[in-house]
Amino acid sequence: MWAEISEPVAPFLADVRAFLDAQVATFEEEVTESARYALSASGKQLRPVLVALGAQCVGELHSNHVTGAAIVELVHLATLVHDDVLDAAGVRRRQPTVAARFGSQTAVLLGDCLFAHSLKLASGFPTPEVCRVVSAATKAVCSGEILQTLRQGRLDQPVERYFRVIQLKTAELFAASCELGGLLASAPPSRRTALRRFGLAFGTAYQVFDDCLDVFGNEASAGKTLGTDMATGKVTLPLLLAYQLAQAADRATLTRLFDRHVTGQAAGLRALLARYEIGARCREVMEAQLVQARDSLESMAGSPGAAALLSITRYLGQQVARLETT
Repeated sequence: MWAEISEPVAPFLADVRAFLDAQVATFEEEVTESARYALSASGKQLRPVLVALGAQCVGELHSNHVTGAAIVELVHLATLVHDDVLDAAGVRRRQPTVAARFGSQTAVLLGDCLFAHSLKLASGFPTPEVCRVVSAATKAVCSGEILQTLRQGRLDQPVERYFRVIQLKTAELFAASCELGGLLASAPPSRRTALRRFGLAFGTAYQVFDDCLDVFGNEASAGKTLGTDMATGKVTLPLLLAYQLAQAADRATLTRLFDRHVTGQAAGLRALLARYEIGARCREVMEAQLVQARDSLESMAGSPGAAALLSITRYLGQQVARLETT
């Protein structure tokens, strides 16, 4: 299904990839190798796809959208590089992470370099609005990571704080991607707002799914290191809901696992989550967010971009439905 969604914008994505390759070539020779390696883990290029489809909700694609998509992809890659350092993850998309391949110090500095280059590209547009959108999203992503780090192991926090963190660290960049697509297609403010709302809701559902995948998924199909959330004390929705609903003994077990950063406890953890139907509760949250995302597209119904964005929500909905949570 993803191939059907992305195929109409495949030439655009090829242009984005070529543009990114050209940008990496401008780095210092010693930096280029690690930057190209990070670029090889770009996966489905979901955020560039959102830029393209956001544009097609309100107008036509042009060369400025290629630059805009490359900017958000650079920000995204920077966050992946930094995340893998923070999580001590060894594998991403079936290959060693940048940190595993080149070392954590190089990975941290490479992430900084990617962030900086994205802002340099944004500053090249004649309107400061592009730079404002990108810098605001970059600030949000970094702020979300800081908040998440400060709240590591805090299973007693309200669910609302969790959603604020994932809005900052994930959903804001989805929103910026959609908004940039509209902005660079000269969309009126009302349509840009609608596109942002889509990105926020879809990005929230996407991050909850990723958090559930870390608990319920398997590394062979996911293509990355799983179980790192528990091992690093990262509070995610499945664990937070389990703690709030659990009886005293189960709550003590979760607390012990977090306090000791215990690994290799997947089977026991899944059994505990199943007792409180955590998988079903998380699915309800994701489905509600996808409904909000679809509703935000009503004013653009009938456009090629809106139709494709609706297909993306259905694609994620299928992934949610297939996730083994019991």
